[in-house]
This record gives sequence, C-alpha cells and structure tokens, in this order.
Amino acid sequence: MNDATNPIPPADAGRPAVPHPKTIKSFVLRAGRTTTGQTKAFETLGPQFLLPYRAAPLDLDAAFGRSAPHILEIGFGMGEATAHIAGVLPEKDFLCCEVHQPGVGALLKRIGEQSIPNIRIVSHDAVDVIDHMLPLASLDGIHVFFPDPWHKKKHNKRRLLQSPLVAKLAARLKPGGYLHCATDWQNYAEQMLEVLGAEPLLRNTAADYAPKPEYRPLTKFENRGIKLGHGVWDLVFQRV
Repeated sequence: MNDATNPIPPADAGRPAVPHPKTIKSFVLRAGRTTTGQTKAFETLGPQFLLPYRAAPLDLDAAFGRSAPHILEIGFGMGEATAHIAGVLPEKDFLCCEVHQPGVGALLKRIGEQSIPNIRIVSHDAVDVIDHMLPLASLDGIHVFFPDPWHKKKHNKRRLLQSPLVAKLAARLKPGGYLHCATDWQNYAEQMLEVLGAEPLLRNTAADYAPKPEYRPLTKFENRGIKLGHGVWDLVFQRV
C-alpha cells in the first residue's frame, strides 16, 4: 500500500506519457502486502540496488561499478531464483525488472541476507526499460522464466513473448549473446519455439527444447509441478 508513510514508490513513478496505446506489457499486477522486513530492505538497500526508470540510455558498467557481462531478467517474482543465479554466477551482472513491490522487497532482502553485489533492480515495466534504457547490442544474456501463460486461448494474445518483443530483445543482445526462456505450459512452450525460431537474429542452440542449464534452479513451484507430472520446457537461443 503506497501512502505518505510508506517509502516504497509506486511501480509507475516517473512513467512518461506514451503517445500510443501499449500493445505489450511485461507484467500482470498482483495483489500482495509488503512485509516489515521487505519495507526495511527498501529503506536500507534500495538506494544502492534500485535504479530509477529514466527514458534515457543506461550506462550498465557505471550502474554496477565494473565492466562485466550484463544479463537482463524480466519478471523475477519473489526473487528466489534470481538470487541463486546471481550467487552462482558472480562474474556476471544482473539487471532485473519487476513491478510487483513485495517481490522487489523480497529480492532486496535476499540481497542483504546473502551479500549479493551483482544485482540491480528497475521496478518498472520491462518493455519501457528495453525501449528507452537499453542500447542495441548492450546485453550478453536475457532470462525470461515462467512468464504469465495466459492459458485461455482468447487471452493468448496477451502473452509476453511475441514477435515484436522478441525482435527488440534480439536487437539488444550482443552477437553470441543468449536468450533463455522457460515455461511449464506446453502450449506456451510451443508458441515460444515458433516465435523465437522465426526471429532472423536468433538461432536455436538445441534441436527444439534445451536441457535445463545448471545455473537455473528448480523452484518450489516447479518441483511441485514436476511431482504432479507437469512438464517444464527450457529454450536457449543465441544471437547470430
């Protein structure tokens, strides 16, 4: 809840007016309360690890205070997997986009508890961040894990991974950079495979679906789904 006593800025603070309707959003706003611990993390760690959204190119080396491979993560939920990956890949820097304020607070809390230096968070729609903050060929990798599946057929058009956004993502990868997507909805996996495969700047690193890379952990949700017989599909494409 955002009010005069709450230090957490609204997710769309500073959002510029757009002259045309948005056709893609990278998120679905979810209900949730920010805990006391998360609020404290905003206060103590936010100044160091939160980056404000600005409609201007971001100097990634300056943002992290070093020169290292840069990975964009779109939608990290409560940040459990993000913290794990940043911990096992300390040589890489992770720019993470999420609008769900309890999730942002949870990841900030993990950063403090686990002493993770290589994460920065932009609490804003990732599509705006891609359009206005990330220069072409500026990223070494992109992670999109378990985006909302919009499983009803009439809602499939709302899915994040569609041709226009995939073209934007591919253009912001350096040659040799990778795009790693994962979903537990077979229909969405099939759509991802089709859309990614149609992007001329990308090539599939596997015949179809890729083995799960070692850096991506199994989440509690994912483990529960596997026990129930649900599949999980990883797709790893490389920028040509």
